[in-house]
Amino acid sequence: MRIIAAMSGGVDSAVAAARVVDAGHEVVGVHLALSRKSHADTAGSRGCCT
Repeated sequence: MRIIAAMSGGVDSAVAAARVVDAGHEVVGVHLALSRKSHADTAGSRGCCT
């Protein structure tokens, strides 16, 4: 089953998504960047959730 997960950028949503993957499902993470921060501020977030 493919599941879409809202990713907040924090640990809780990443762990929840990992547990769903461990249960045998495919997870697609979605994150909405609503702030005006520069790309340099968010460069590390992709490594957590790929």
